[in-house]
Amino acid sequence: MGEVTARLDDLPLRDDLRGMTPYGAPQAPLPVALNVNENTHPVPDEVAGDILDSIALALRDVNRYPDREFPALREAFADYLGEGVTPEQIWAANGSNEVLQHVLQAFGGPGRTAFGFGPTYSMYPLLTRATGATWVAGAREDDFTLSPETAAAQVADVDPDVVFLCAPNNPTGTPMSLDVIAAVYEASRGIVVVDEAYEEFAPHDEPSAITLLGGRERLIVSRTMSKAFAFAGARVGYLAADPAVVDALRLVRLPYHLSALTQAAATAALRHAPVMLGMVDEIVAQRDRISATLEALGYQPHPSWTNFVLFGGVDDPAATFRALYDRGILVRDVGIPHHLRVTAGTEAETTAFLEALASLGSTS
Repeated sequence: MGEVTARLDDLPLRDDLRGMTPYGAPQAPLPVALNVNENTHPVPDEVAGDILDSIALALRDVNRYPDREFPALREAFADYLGEGVTPEQIWAANGSNEVLQHVLQAFGGPGRTAFGFGPTYSMYPLLTRATGATWVAGAREDDFTLSPETAAAQVADVDPDVVFLCAPNNPTGTPMSLDVIAAVYEASRGIVVVDEAYEEFAPHDEPSAITLLGGRERLIVSRTMSKAFAFAGARVGYLAADPAVVDALRLVRLPYHLSALTQAAATAALRHAPVMLGMVDEIVAQRDRISATLEALGYQPHPSWTNFVLFGGVDDPAATFRALYDRGILVRDVGIPHHLRVTAGTEAETTAFLEALASLGSTS
């Protein structure tokens, strides 16, 4: 009993899922894990206490289903985003990946196309194909940037139903100007999703795509609490869009998809946004330190508005990855030739990475 004898190919799997591989980043119990762009700083004690108290209160009614509309959390997100965003424009789910899945379930699906500029977040094609749509990858410049003209031309040529703009981009860290977003929107007839998972790590004086929402009913701006809010384990993502878009997402969400405990924890964390975001400046300082030191070591770090740095000039990424692994440092090989990516961690973690890399020689 319990013995598994079938292979995946033996099961009546959907034909369009055959040959796909699930999302996965290397997991290993190493002392310094800098491979999945987590916020390696823990939630501050003063905030953690309030979150725990809020969860304890929610537990008293956990025998009942949570509020499907999560009004308190939507109001908290609207207040956090500002720019005139209202609770009716907010949607949330279990991580930004579920938010994006809802978008594809509502606006993608069989016979439809989703588009993004590669290299970009690897979950976009996975979510697209898993929801039955076709993924089409556009191209970036050699330095991973996009111009309004070339981006708009590619979108107009493909005519996709959903466009994903990762701003700033993962895995490259590349900024994206509002001019590019506006040009892509004008060139499209479908939904345009601006994924701002790393927006809080961008320069403070740079405007968010949230400022473009007015008058653009097909524009969606998605965010996550995983990065700047150090909430990766809580799984909370959200978006802002026209209220009609939010109505469309209600059609595909599972009943009571956002637990009462999740709602309580996220709402409490947002009450302490200034404290939580106090970690961001420290992370940005370590990111910039990484870039400067990588350059001094002979590598080519790419400009980054995120909490990570993609760097080129790596002769043998697999060998360098393994050498760092053997020294207790976990980074990410994202499949871009002669490149590796490293998350900006604490000062101690950053030091450990830089010293380990320096011990390998100028380039490896």
